[in-house]
Amino acid sequence: MDFNNFFQSKIFKAIVFTIAVLIIFLTGLKAGTFIGFRKANFSYRWSDNYQRNFAGPKGGFFVNFRDDFKNRDFIQSAGVFGQIIKIENDKLIIIGKNNAETIVLITDKTIINRFQETISVADLKIDDAAVIIGEPNNAGQIEARLIRVMPAPPR
Repeated sequence: MDFNNFFQSKIFKAIVFTIAVLIIFLTGLKAGTFIGFRKANFSYRWSDNYQRNFAGPKGGFFVNFRDDFKNRDFIQSAGVFGQIIKIENDKLIIIGKNNAETIVLITDKTIINRFQETISVADLKIDDAAVIIGEPNNAGQIEARLIRVMPAPPR
């Protein structure tokens, strides 16, 4: 058998092409499986921690809203819940737990929502109740990733 003729034949080229397509297909399938597993794992972990991260105190966030926030389990280092007391260009000052004021920095990546609607900084008002989730910086401020404006607390 002449190997030179075999390597130049249509059958050899078809076999190589089929193997290459199969490798590409299996690589894509493996990548999809890997990405799907990561997404499912994140969702699983996120749902395990939902109550602790977002549900807040047993009676809800608005139980005695204007009262002192003593002994409440609110997010602190990576977020804050409270009332907006001052709005500057790219900063909010929120009064939260124990009447502590927290500076929240707003960036281009910050998402601001009221219910299902995405709003802008200009739509925020003094005395709005808000939940802010972000990352703390070295200055003790929170760089907001998500700001969710909550309905007004019952009076």
